[in-house]
Amino acid sequence: MNASLRGTGRQFWVALRALLVFTVALGIVYPLVITGIGQLALPVQSNGSEITVQGKVVGSRLIGQSFTDAKGTALRQWFQSRPSAAGPGAGYDAGSSSASNLGPNNPTLVKEIADRMAAIAKADRVDPARIPADAVTASASGLDPHISPAYARLQVAAVATARGISTASVNKLVEEHIQQRDLGYLGEPTVNVLELNIALAALDPAGDK
Repeated sequence: MNASLRGTGRQFWVALRALLVFTVALGIVYPLVITGIGQLALPVQSNGSEITVQGKVVGSRLIGQSFTDAKGTALRQWFQSRPSAAGPGAGYDAGSSSASNLGPNNPTLVKEIADRMAAIAKADRVDPARIPADAVTASASGLDPHISPAYARLQVAAVATARGISTASVNKLVEEHIQQRDLGYLGEPTVNVLELNIALAALDPAGDK
């Protein structure tokens, strides 16, 4: 009986010491080491790929945001992001990343796409047939920070008109901000909307309202 108790007690203390060692090693030391390596090797990425303007964080390269007024109406002096289904209202809630989960023939989605297409055609004064798919559909995450070059180019005239600057200068900004395929063949060319709008603000500070 005493030998059995001693064996049980020994196993208990071995297990407890192992728990403490692994808690310190994997719960404290390992996270600190990995965090330190991340901060030294990839500080921007480790901190959320934040974008700052004049010392103020205005967003992340990885998370899209809307450029609308309080009623959700597009502010034409800014390039617009693709729609978002992440969270209520305008979407882009980083804590509610999701797609609409509606099938392509769902009446609600069909109506939303038609309404978005009509609004873009009216605001940008373009033929609905020219409107690319990413302009009227949300991404799988609802947080896509990019739009297609086609959608960016479609907005050039409206943005230039709203700011009272030349179409050529705005179009030049778009072309400069096209990100080509990764490794030359992965994915499609994209434009980061926040980075483009920051460059636009630097080009025309008077139009930032």
